[in-house]
Amino acid sequence: MTRLLLLSASLVALGLSGRAGAQPAVSPADHFKYGSVGIESEEGLPYWIWQALPRLFPDLLPGGYASLGFVWEPGRELPIGFSKRDVLGSARVAVNCAFCHTATYRTAPDASRVLVPGGAATIAVPQAYSRFLEAAAADPRFTASRILAAAGEIGSVSWFDALAYRVALVPGTRRALARRREEFRWMDTRPDWGPGRIDSINPFKFRQLRQPVDASIGTSDMTPLWALGLRDGRAFHWDGINPALREVLVGSALGNGASVKSVDLESVETVGGWVRGLPPPPYPFATDAVLVARGREVFTTECGACHATNGARMGEVIPVAEIGTDRHRLDAWTAASAAAFNDLAAGRPWQFRSFRKTDGYVAMPLSGAWLNAPYLHNGSVPTMADLLEPPDLRPARFFRGYDVYDPARVGFVSTGPDAERAGMAIDTRQPGNGNGGHAYGTALPPDTKAALIEFLKTQ
Repeated sequence: MTRLLLLSASLVALGLSGRAGAQPAVSPADHFKYGSVGIESEEGLPYWIWQALPRLFPDLLPGGYASLGFVWEPGRELPIGFSKRDVLGSARVAVNCAFCHTATYRTAPDASRVLVPGGAATIAVPQAYSRFLEAAAADPRFTASRILAAAGEIGSVSWFDALAYRVALVPGTRRALARRREEFRWMDTRPDWGPGRIDSINPFKFRQLRQPVDASIGTSDMTPLWALGLRDGRAFHWDGINPALREVLVGSALGNGASVKSVDLESVETVGGWVRGLPPPPYPFATDAVLVARGREVFTTECGACHATNGARMGEVIPVAEIGTDRHRLDAWTAASAAAFNDLAAGRPWQFRSFRKTDGYVAMPLSGAWLNAPYLHNGSVPTMADLLEPPDLRPARFFRGYDVYDPARVGFVSTGPDAERAGMAIDTRQPGNGNGGHAYGTALPPDTKAALIEFLKTQ
C-alpha cells in the first residue's frame, strides 16, 4: 500500500497527543473509506481548522478541496479517504488508505463520476494538499478568531473546542506546519508529483526513519489494492520491498502518520481482510468477444509468465537491468532504510522482520488493468496503446488528472484542452518521470496488439 506524505499537523510536540476514541461499527467498505487506522492522535488536523481553511483562503485554493481531487459521497461530511476521530475530547481529521486507493472515472465529459474504492487514485493531488496547508498556516489570516468564526458558519463549536482552539490547537498547528515546511523543503528540488502520484519513500525515510536527506526521487503512481489475495507470499510495493501483507499494511499506516503506539491494528486487519478479496470493476464499455478470445492467446504467450495469476514470475521482482524502466524510485529505497524500518517496532508482538532492499520492480497481476492507467511504476505512460509502442514513440509530455476515459486507447484522456485544464503536465524527460523500458509486446503487429488490448479490458 502506498505511503502518504505526512499531510497533517503534528500535535505531539504540543503535549496534546492522546488515546483516540472508539470507532463506530460500519461495513468493511465504509470502514475502508472513512475509518481510522490510528493517525489522528499523532498527525490529525483539528476538525474545525480542516473545515475552515478553504473558506478562509479561497485565494490559495480556488475551488476548495474538490480542486485537489477530493470526492464526496452524498450525505457525507468528509471526502473519501479521510477519517474523523475524537482525541482528548476534540475531533481530528486524518487521511486513511482510501485517500490514495480510490479510483474515479467518467465515461464521457458530461457523465457522472464513478467511484471505485480500492483502485488507484488518479485525480487526488497530495503534494498540492500539503502545500496548501503549509501556505495557509504561514498566512497572517491564520488566527483562532478567524478560524472559529468560519467554523461557526459551518456548525456549532462547543465552548471546550473554542477554548482549546484559542489556547493550543490553532497556534500549535501553525507552528507545526511551519516546522514541517522546513523539514520538507527537499521536495522543492524534485519534479512535482502531480495528480495520482506520490513520493512513497522519502517523506517516511527522512522523517520517521531518520535517514540522511539525499537527492533521491521516490515518485511513483498510486497502486490498486483489489485482489491482493492473489499475491499472498509474493512481493508487495512497486519494488517488492516486503512479501508479508500484514507488515505492508501496518507499515503503510505508519507511513501515513500513525506511530507504533497509536496504530490501530484491528482497523488495519479489517482493511486488509476487505482488500484481499476485493474484485476489480468490470470494463464499462462493450468488447469484441472474438477479439478477446484471440487476445487471450496472445496474453498467454507474450505476457502470462509475468502477469497471469499463475505465472511463474508473477509477484516476483524483475531486475531493473532487465525491465529497463526508470530506476529513481528503486534507488530511493536503501538497505539502511529497510534495516531502520525493521527496527522501528522492535520488541512489539507485531514487529517488522521482512523489509528489504531489492534490485528491480514487481511483475503484478493485471486485475482491473483497464483502470490502472497511467502505466508503469511512475505513471509515465498514459494509455495501454502507448505502452505497447516502442519507448521512443511514447508521449514525452501528457496531462494527468482528467478522469474521462478513452476506450479507444485504453486509459484516460491525456491531451487536448479539457485534459490540460483539469490536469497537470507530466514531462517524461524529467528525472523520475522516465517512460522507457518495458519493451515487451512493442514489436507485435498492430492487429495482434489490438487483440491483446481487447483481452486486457476484461481482466
